Amino acid sequence: MSGNPDYTEYQPKLYRRPIPILWWLKDRSYFLFVVRELTSVFVAFFAALSLWQIHALGQGPEAYAAFVDRLGSPVFVVVNVVALLFVLYHAITWFRLVPTAVVLRFGEKQIPDAIIVGAHFLAWLISSAVVMYVLLRG
Repeated sequence: MSGNPDYTEYQPKLYRRPIPILWWLKDRSYFLFVVRELTSVFVAFFAALSLWQIHALGQGPEAYAAFVDRLGSPVFVVVNVVALLFVLYHAITWFRLVPTAVVLRFGEKQIPDAIIVGAHFLAWLISSAVVMYVLLRG
């Protein structure tokens, strides 16, 4: 007997077709989907890096200076550039998927997908400009 309580000895087992581990490489859309899902690892990396930065900031000026020095090393620069590219891919693909997750209506009419996507990209552009202004104004 198996560990399944709904299975009895006299019931046939369901056939499960074996799926190769690299099934997602056979179709471009599957490949892009899996890459998009894997980019969440880089989003988590940036979140952890931000938490590490806040922790260093709380430890005092010396700890924060050491943190900033570490971030300036060539390894960290390369890792951050690669992570940034993957996070940008993650954000762009998510904004393009938003109309499938959010259906907005204005009265009886559905708002076109292009307007929803465009509004998200515009909000991203404006918030990025505000952050750049705050960081670069000196």
